[in-house]
Amino acid sequence: MSALAELPLLSLRSVRVGSRRDHEVREIVRGVDLDVLAGEKVGVVGESGSGKTLTMLSVLRLLPRPLEVLGGQIRFEDKILTELDERGMESIRGAGVAMVYQDPMTSLNPLLRVRTQVVETLRAHGSSDAAAGKRTREVLGQVGFVDPERVEAAFPHELSGGMVQRVMIAMAIATSPRLLIADEPTTALDVTIQQQILDLVDSLQSRTAMSVVWVSHDLGVIARLVDRVFVMYAGRVVEQAPTVRLFARPTHPYSQALLGSLPGPEVRHRARLTQIGGSPPDPTRLPPGCPFRARCPFAFDRCAEQEPPLLERGEGSLAACWKEPIEWL
Repeated sequence: MSALAELPLLSLRSVRVGSRRDHEVREIVRGVDLDVLAGEKVGVVGESGSGKTLTMLSVLRLLPRPLEVLGGQIRFEDKILTELDERGMESIRGAGVAMVYQDPMTSLNPLLRVRTQVVETLRAHGSSDAAAGKRTREVLGQVGFVDPERVEAAFPHELSGGMVQRVMIAMAIATSPRLLIADEPTTALDVTIQQQILDLVDSLQSRTAMSVVWVSHDLGVIARLVDRVFVMYAGRVVEQAPTVRLFARPTHPYSQALLGSLPGPEVRHRARLTQIGGSPPDPTRLPPGCPFRARCPFAFDRCAEQEPPLLERGEGSLAACWKEPIEWL
């Protein structure tokens, strides 16, 4: 294999996201390193406010104001995205990297028919009207619509939440992106439709070999969909590991606590689940030391003095924890 083939499709190095106001810098995402290989399925997990979504929005430079990328480097294929101007980013969005968002009902223009919105996406990347119309019906069929002609003629309010999310996935894959970012794509949907959407994206990934980043707080979903997992807490990655390794032997206390809060198939009715005490900290106002120490049952003196870097744990696992895993597993 050549050195070029071994390079990640997407690479984030020391990425920081926050705001600048009145000469004050407030960081929310604090030095994230993350790689996605070609054809790989990666999970990014953590509680609300951990920085998952902002990290992914920084890739496409779609951060809500006043947030911005404060530092670090984001590379996609051979392009450094943090150095591109807006025109350069327009060539990446959709064609190279596409994103499916949490709430499908707010993602489409309610005044335009589905056909118009998918065609506009394709025309923005150079398709002719005829080719865009043909591709629209094709991708609507690929996401499971048996009557794509009816769906493309509909307005968003005439479709269910699950149907709208399928339309959003169709728009995302219409330009054949190399990377799809799925940001909690089933949050607003009922359980049955959630499963259909998850199976759909996984099936599309298998057929097209595109890379997928799944952003979720649901570890049960992540366990069966991805090859590697990045666990985020207080704006940074605190553990990364192959999926099988993470679920068998988590090496950060936060990861262990998250897994301990999951019900297993053998759990008895009314059995008490483990809870993570306390609340996540504000990443813009962190005290010295490890941000998780106030909630960690294994914290000791060093944890209050210095925030740990990601340390090797073996078998492809890294964890930001001072305590040796053998001491607490």
